[in-house]
Amino acid sequence: MGNSTIRDHSLWQSGMLKIDWARDHMPVLGRIREVFAEKQPLKGHRVAMSIHLEAKTACLAITLQQSGAEVFLTGSNPLSTQDDVAAAVATMGVEVHAWHGATHEEYFDHLNKVLDCKPTLVLDDGGDLVGLLHSSRSDLAEGVLGGCEETTTGVIRLRALAAEGRLRFPMLAVNDARSKHLFDNRYGTGQSAWDGIMRTTNLVVAGKTAVVAGYGWCGRGIAMRARGLGARVIVTEVDAVKANEALMDGFAVMPMREAVKHADFVVTATGCKDVVTEEHIDNLKDGAVLANAGHFDVEISKPVLQSRAVSCTRVRGNIDEYKLRDGRKVYLLAEGRLVNLAAGDGHPVEIMDMSFALQALCLEYLALQESRLDPCVMPVPAEIDNRVAALRLEALGIEIDALSQDQIRYMSKS
Repeated sequence: MGNSTIRDHSLWQSGMLKIDWARDHMPVLGRIREVFAEKQPLKGHRVAMSIHLEAKTACLAITLQQSGAEVFLTGSNPLSTQDDVAAAVATMGVEVHAWHGATHEEYFDHLNKVLDCKPTLVLDDGGDLVGLLHSSRSDLAEGVLGGCEETTTGVIRLRALAAEGRLRFPMLAVNDARSKHLFDNRYGTGQSAWDGIMRTTNLVVAGKTAVVAGYGWCGRGIAMRARGLGARVIVTEVDAVKANEALMDGFAVMPMREAVKHADFVVTATGCKDVVTEEHIDNLKDGAVLANAGHFDVEISKPVLQSRAVSCTRVRGNIDEYKLRDGRKVYLLAEGRLVNLAAGDGHPVEIMDMSFALQALCLEYLALQESRLDPCVMPVPAEIDNRVAALRLEALGIEIDALSQDQIRYMSKS
């Protein structure tokens, strides 16, 4: 386990069982791993990874390692790291710096330990790693060929850097790839958010009212799965086009200040801060459950909750009960962090198979560039997106049609 910083080395066997289960259900990444092991496209590279550290992530780290890279791994959320998985992947030659429940200071210490490798490639989830490479560790940016960003939040941060003319190296917006956001954000978040909510609360969803804040791809998935579970669904939005889409998908649409009056569950998925704040908390129903599916713990205002509460009690694992001055009780899940990972196992394995296949192929793409790319936020090349989709169909034994040359000529006419 070398220089790794982990909670408990003795947990590695439990973590290995989780990794084995994930690996057996990730055929797309498995095929890429076989090709990488032979071609060694990342030989000589040092890959710094900040991503939710659980079994599926371990499979990606191992794939990158078997492609010839030295891999340095940390978590992207203090509550999503699984200590047994961290111990297991450290036994496999990956240098790991992460543990569950890290303090703010420990979390950034782990990020910095990963960056001490002087990376040539970076893989980020939320933008904290790249953020450091543009602030306190900017001395290392010159050595970075490029990287990948997994999340909507992270891509927003990257585009802000690029707009300011400060982005130092190219970053591929993996989140925007069709094989990512159409599946990971919609079906992955839709299932895993409710999985985290239900396993944490042990409450029924059917017959209740769920308020979903944001109707991007994540919000679409959360709303769709809530309806499938039997809930009445209200969507809140700031984008008129998305609000119309939610209406036409059959959901009620109203401002958050009205929606909270009906809410049994509020689930935020916007990537913005203060989505649930003073006027909303003051109007919540007694017993309302608050959960966040956005990257950072800023969508539900914890300072406002604390200022309105006369007491805060941990009543169940990952559930904090806030008793408000007027006697109402509201419940915050997973400290307002990503409920699907902080209170669950994250997206389904088969979903992350596609997302992590994209990550692996994108890092290969960056490594194989003969000349340095311009520092910008780049789309995932279409051939990579299509390759991942085709590999998944192949793994499932599904064939699809192909255009004839005559059809291709017809479709290419202006």
